[in-house]
Amino acid sequence: MASSRMSVFLLGIVLGIALVVLGVAAYVLSDFASITALIPAFFGLLIAILGMVGNQQTDRQRLAAYGIGLLAVLGVLGSTRGIPDILALLTGDAVESTIAAVSQGTMIVICLVLLAAVIQFIRGTHTTTNP
Repeated sequence: MASSRMSVFLLGIVLGIALVVLGVAAYVLSDFASITALIPAFFGLLIAILGMVGNQQTDRQRLAAYGIGLLAVLGVLGSTRGIPDILALLTGDAVESTIAAVSQGTMIVICLVLLAAVIQFIRGTHTTTNP
């Protein structure tokens, strides 16, 4: 059980870093046009920090997991406005900003993976604490 507990935090670190890279890349590729391209980077930084806290401090694992879960939910909800552009890209239609659509779609996928990992972690902790 300890390895599955650690996996959510290691996943948070890895995917948090991926979100930072995504946000910075989107900002650079958009020729620094909009600071909003960095939103994934801000989320990723917080998620990676929470992943490190949960990985290093076992007494704060539950809090860190809930924080990662909250950020994942907010990341999905905040990126849903890009779904029409994502669908347009997938069907070959033109969109106003390909970079924004790809960034939002990637953020949705990453945050859903994190959310699934957090749900699994929470279920695992409830199973071990409540027989």
